[in-house]
Amino acid sequence: MGDQDTSDQRLSRAEQEVILFFSDGVRVLGLPKSIGEIYGVLYISRSALSLDDLVDLLGISKGSASQGLKFLRNLGAVHKIEQDRKSYYEPELNLKSLVGGFIKEEIVPHLTSGEQKLSQIKELLDEEVGGSNDDFYQARFEKMESWTKQAKIVLPLLQRVLGS
Repeated sequence: MGDQDTSDQRLSRAEQEVILFFSDGVRVLGLPKSIGEIYGVLYISRSALSLDDLVDLLGISKGSASQGLKFLRNLGAVHKIEQDRKSYYEPELNLKSLVGGFIKEEIVPHLTSGEQKLSQIKELLDEEVGGSNDDFYQARFEKMESWTKQAKIVLPLLQRVLGS
C-alpha cells in the first residue's frame, strides 16, 4: 500500500492481508496494484467508502484513487452510492459479475482488435513471405486464428460456469 504509516494505523493486519490478496491478484492480470488495493479495502470494509476515505486508508493520491475507481466501475466491480451529496463506493461481490465485467471490458476488446490484427498479419505474410505458400508461417497463422476462435467459445462458457 502507498503510505504504510497511514494505513498501518487504520487497518488491522488481517485487513492488510486481504488488500494484499487483491493487489497480488490484479497484478497477475497486468493491472496496477492500486486497482487491487482499492477493491480490497472496499471488500473488507463494513461500510461504503468515499474517495477521501480510500486516499486516507491506502495512502495513494486522489488521482490514482479516482482513476482506479473509474476503472473498477467500468468493469462493474464497484458500485457508486450517492448519500448526503457525497459519493461512496462498495464492491460487487458476485463472481459472475466480476468475471463478466472483466471479460466484457478487457478481453473482448482485445479479441476484437486481435481479429483485425490477424487480417493485417495475413496480408503482410502474403506480401512479404508468400504466407500461404510457406508451410511454417501458414501453420503458425492458423494456430493464432484457432486460439482466437477458441477464446470466443471458452469465455462465455467460463462466465456460465462461474455463475451464481
